[in-house]
Amino acid sequence: MRRLWTSAAIACAAALCSLPAAAGPMGFKDSWMAMGDFGPNWREFFANYAITARDAVGPSATYMRSDDKLRTREIAELSYTRLLKRWNLPEAQANVWFLGGLGAVRGNDFAGTRTIATPGLQVDYETTRIYVSAAARLYRAEGLKHDYGSVRAGFSFYEADYDEVQPWLIVEARRMKGLSERTEITPMLRLIQNRYFVELGVNNMSQVRANFMYIF
Repeated sequence: MRRLWTSAAIACAAALCSLPAAAGPMGFKDSWMAMGDFGPNWREFFANYAITARDAVGPSATYMRSDDKLRTREIAELSYTRLLKRWNLPEAQANVWFLGGLGAVRGNDFAGTRTIATPGLQVDYETTRIYVSAAARLYRAEGLKHDYGSVRAGFSFYEADYDEVQPWLIVEARRMKGLSERTEITPMLRLIQNRYFVELGVNNMSQVRANFMYIF
């Protein structure tokens, strides 16, 4: 399942603390971020408020479904994001993020709700033309281990000014333990402007995915 999970030139990203092509999981201090990832087997929406330049909190909702469509999970949690480390290089930027949450999970194969914890890490590196990232997150509740991992890589078709829309090609591979034994691979077209991005693609299971991010 990154977040965990990436919107302007590196110089602008450094100035605003978090508006890179990677669409980092939080915005600049005192900003709100809304982000969504939508597909048949995975749907996630979260919003958070950046209380400092490195910390953000907010609600998150996630829906998971197994490949055979027989099992589902619905998670509601309070999430916390922390920028652990940032390297501002002459023409690049790299980050290490902590992503975590605590909440409740419901499933169609057990009764009631269970407490769930979702700690994870994301690392990313980017320039104005290339982007790579990796994320891992544990979804742990009583009797449930739906651990998630993903890698992303992409490039922009051309450089653009901060206030212009820039197109990127992003390819993501991800896998979720316990609900899927397949690796999902999705090429996506991403359009980035200074405060938002939108993505659209079709994965290797012929399923449409649509993602977005907006910083208020």
